[in-house]
Amino acid sequence: MDRKERIINLYLCVLLPAGVGATLWAVWDFPFESVNRGLIALAFVTVFLSSYLRIQLPRTKIHLTISDSLIFLALLMYGGPIALIIAVFETAFASWNLRRQGVPMRVKTVVINILITAISVFATWAAVAIVFGSTNGSLLIATSMAFVWILAIMAMAQFCVNSLCVSAFVAIKSESTLWRVWNEYCLNALAMYITGAVVAGICANALQQINMLLFAMMVTFFAIVYVTYRRYTQDVKETAAKAEDAERQRTEQAEAHVQELRHYVGELERSGEALRESREKFKHAAYHDALTGLPNRNFFIETLRNLINQSATGSGTKFAVLFLDLNRFKTINDSLGHSFGDAVIRQVADRLYDLIGADDQVGRFSGDEFAIILNNAVSTEAIVQFAEKVAKHISEPVVIQDRHVFASVSIGIALDNSKYAEAEEILRDADIAMYYAKENQKSYVIFDQKMHMRAVKLLELETDLRYAIERDELELYYQPIVSLEDLTLAGFEALVRWNHPRRGLIPPDEFIALSEDTGLIVPMTVQLLDQACRQLAEWQRRPKRRERLTMSVNISGKHFAKGDLVAQIKTVLAETAIDPSDLKLEVTESAVMKNAEHAILTLKQIRETGVRISIDDFGTGYSSLSYLHRFPIDILKIDRSFVSTMEDGTENGEIVRTVIALAATLNLNVIAEGIESIHQLHQLRILGCEFGQGYLFSRPLPAQEIHRLLADNNRWQGIAPRTAPPIVPRANDYTHLPFAQ
Repeated sequence: MDRKERIINLYLCVLLPAGVGATLWAVWDFPFESVNRGLIALAFVTVFLSSYLRIQLPRTKIHLTISDSLIFLALLMYGGPIALIIAVFETAFASWNLRRQGVPMRVKTVVINILITAISVFATWAAVAIVFGSTNGSLLIATSMAFVWILAIMAMAQFCVNSLCVSAFVAIKSESTLWRVWNEYCLNALAMYITGAVVAGICANALQQINMLLFAMMVTFFAIVYVTYRRYTQDVKETAAKAEDAERQRTEQAEAHVQELRHYVGELERSGEALRESREKFKHAAYHDALTGLPNRNFFIETLRNLINQSATGSGTKFAVLFLDLNRFKTINDSLGHSFGDAVIRQVADRLYDLIGADDQVGRFSGDEFAIILNNAVSTEAIVQFAEKVAKHISEPVVIQDRHVFASVSIGIALDNSKYAEAEEILRDADIAMYYAKENQKSYVIFDQKMHMRAVKLLELETDLRYAIERDELELYYQPIVSLEDLTLAGFEALVRWNHPRRGLIPPDEFIALSEDTGLIVPMTVQLLDQACRQLAEWQRRPKRRERLTMSVNISGKHFAKGDLVAQIKTVLAETAIDPSDLKLEVTESAVMKNAEHAILTLKQIRETGVRISIDDFGTGYSSLSYLHRFPIDILKIDRSFVSTMEDGTENGEIVRTVIALAATLNLNVIAEGIESIHQLHQLRILGCEFGQGYLFSRPLPAQEIHRLLADNNRWQGIAPRTAPPIVPRANDYTHLPFAQ
């Protein structure tokens, strides 16, 4: 027998004399003369029915039971002995009923509960008897205040004795402290006993005054309360049952899912094994080029990041990055096909791989771009020697399918220094140096900060140019074109200037090339064409103007190659309502010769609109006489480089004469550019040149200053005699004369 069981037995021995003594007292002093039908009914309801009429308040440990009220009622109406006997039998029956329902309860516990009941009821009766006397039934005739005190003493005495005895028993069983058990389990019983005493007092008072209506109302009230709580508890039980059923279903589903997961886990393990086997292959594919097998840009950047971090901590070595781009590789692809181009790329990759050292790395980025990391770069001279070696080996012929192909390379070199924090920065600088080498037709160029500043400046200029087109910051200046026969105004050439908000007026040579590289030349040209045509229409509407004026507008070679050029010209003509023959479009000789057949088709479509066409800078390109004959053109413009040297006695004077003779044979007009002296004017008039322009007549002027030219028809009459000098005979053998290249 353990210690706890011994203490319980000792506690039982303490309770047994008091409980048995109280019961024997009740039997000895039992008032048999008070037995009647009311007592029998009260005893029957208390013993056999009250245990079923028990309600637990939700989320509390408080039970409202009718048995406590009935025992208090018996105490008030029949005295202590009868109430004690009824309470003992009620406790015994309730314990038996609980055991019958399957609640585990030992006989020893039942005996202790009965003894505690007998002791608590005896103590309650004794407390009331000590204060108010012990005459049976005399408690009901007390005054109202006394009756309230009787009920209070009954509730408190029953609570104190019962809770202390029960707390002691539970503390022994749970091996806890008496105070903790009483505070947790028994304190809430105070409300139960107070409620029971109040209900018993109301019932006793109603029965004593034979107020059947009050009693019926009370019974009805408590019946409704009981039925309501029974229904509530039944709903709670049903909800709990549903929750248990749902939980059971979830458990079954979980078990099914567990089985599925086990199956999936097995499949995943098999798949994982396969993935582990191919992981290295995937990693290699993610960081290497599929065509050459070399590391790709991602792998290259990771390597550079590690080198930069090591260099920042002082643990790394000096290194250099070489960015390579094959020159004119697109020509190989376009002429021999992409498969042939891929074979060239593979051979170049093999050559680069053979050139690098064990600690170096070569990678292919895309297309014809490669990059090399030179570790342990001891000096700039060594890096330059390596770049020259690379350029030499790449320039050796590539033999594929018995065909020899030659390639060259442009190399940009960026040297490691402390200013680089990211891998992309040193790659950017090497790329800038490579493009600088390509532009200047050099094999290699070492990056310096001026190149970066130039690239940034170009980017800023491009951004400003985009905004300039949107904000109409581009302004046209107009240079007069003069008839050399009578020195009268024949028309204008529209020349663009950029009125920058911060830098002021920017000449075209600073932004035209950029606009062609970025494609901005197309929207810019359309905007300027519309502006020039509107200005021409305004000048021609002047009331005193009799001779018609023409307007020459330059068309870029890139714009000329666009398929929508003709539609744009038609739109401008329709919106400005000028005569198409008054508009002359100037196209450079090199632009039309890039794709002569396409140029012929486009020129014919432009001629169909009525617009006249000029070949600008004629003599500086590589025109063929056969193509020149097929071009549907109206005017040849002699480049200023020939006109400016006519006075030097060089062959350029003969070239000018030949071009003028050629134009006359082809029934074309001629305009000489760059006339700056009276001697040049005199020579051109002798050679029969029809029109000219240059600083001798006027610089390019803004539109607001042209009005003075239009108002002064005799402005240039004093430059030379009005009558043209005799024209020298034309040479008939001009076709064999050389053209300037």
